[in-house]
Amino acid sequence: MFDPTTENPIAHAIIAADGTLVFADPALVALNQRAGGMRGAPLAVPQLATIARLARRLGIVVSRGVVVADDEADVDLWVRAQPDGENVRLTVSGWREIAAWRPTRPSPEVPGFLDSDSDWRWETDAALRLTFVTLDAGPKHGFDPFALLGQPLTAMFALDSGSDGGLPILDSLARRRPMTAQPARLRSSGRAVMLTANVRYDVSGDFAGFVGAARVVVEDTPAPAESSVLSATFTTGLDKALRVPLARIVANADSINAQSDGPVQGDYADYAADIATAGRHLLSLVDDLVDLQAVERPDFTIAPEPIDLADVARRAAGLLTVRAANLGVSIARPATDVRVPAIGDFRRVLQILVNLVGNALRYSPRGSAVSVTVTRDATHAVLTVADQGKGVAPEDQVRIFEKFERVDTSEAGGNGLGLYIARRLARAMQGDLTVESAPGEGARFVLTLPADPARH
Repeated sequence: MFDPTTENPIAHAIIAADGTLVFADPALVALNQRAGGMRGAPLAVPQLATIARLARRLGIVVSRGVVVADDEADVDLWVRAQPDGENVRLTVSGWREIAAWRPTRPSPEVPGFLDSDSDWRWETDAALRLTFVTLDAGPKHGFDPFALLGQPLTAMFALDSGSDGGLPILDSLARRRPMTAQPARLRSSGRAVMLTANVRYDVSGDFAGFVGAARVVVEDTPAPAESSVLSATFTTGLDKALRVPLARIVANADSINAQSDGPVQGDYADYAADIATAGRHLLSLVDDLVDLQAVERPDFTIAPEPIDLADVARRAAGLLTVRAANLGVSIARPATDVRVPAIGDFRRVLQILVNLVGNALRYSPRGSAVSVTVTRDATHAVLTVADQGKGVAPEDQVRIFEKFERVDTSEAGGNGLGLYIARRLARAMQGDLTVESAPGEGARFVLTLPADPARH
């Protein structure tokens, strides 16, 4: 058995691409031999071999604490695996002998990550990249554990704010203390989960990542209400309660990302950008809920006025030019000399078109184009937004206009209210909003409004 009082407490090894132990210091040679291995053969200590394979496959440094069975006791080790060409270099330190594992009841003071109450475990490195996800969790929840390894934690979870408006994970990072209740949603399915985690430290006492668990939250189905219309009191309260703290979160995250108060580690700056994006998404949800309350009132009306539908189309495309450039997608808009008189509300029509063009950009492949065209017949002005994305299946073409409905919740997107509100607005202006599409052939969203007979 290894004796840390007589042997070097830090040992090195080189593992070849096929998992063969090429070189090792005496302490690792002895540990490997006691596990049934030898130099020139595959590394026989399963925990060390797993970390080496993970580092090679991801091409990143993986650091993790492990416990290895060794004769009558266990050895607590800290393992660092670094890719080096075709090989992986292992550095093993710690070497603390502990009593062999026996099942015990978890302490009430420590978050019960391994309790049956948890649905699966996850781990990250110091840069919050996933280094471990319970393999059997994937089929049940719609994600591929192997594909997520090496990705940021936010590639798996969309983080939500806690009851105080903050993000518990940020407090845990800042204070280096356990994360007890971080609300989140699975990006693969949109299901609500609760994250808990302990902070992991390396042998130097520095932050080395999280060891955490996720539990699926069973969301209560609300009792049927007397009316499906959101009350003005609810949306006004929501607006006041959320807008200010969300705006503060976005501003602070943007400040961290811009490093305006001084340099920060690049991984944390990127993480702040993710938080700012999530905050803006929640702000847009507040806006949509306020609009939802308005369009569902029985007395909701829109005052019609003469507008130029072509001009509104050009303005909507102009508002989204920067987003389109960032996505590598072009927008073809009506020429400046085109006029299509219509009857509608300028602000509401612009809102509809920004939603339609924004959706088209979101689902368009890089290098493609979104076209915005306008025509007119004797009774109607017609605007079409066409993209070259994957299209909408016939069975989904009705569903996407319902509240909180999205075709694929695993993709980045809105909250499922935009098209519902857009159609309600169009119909309130005596027009309509429809879709024409087939899988693999893109989508064409068609907005019709009454033509302006005075300017035919």
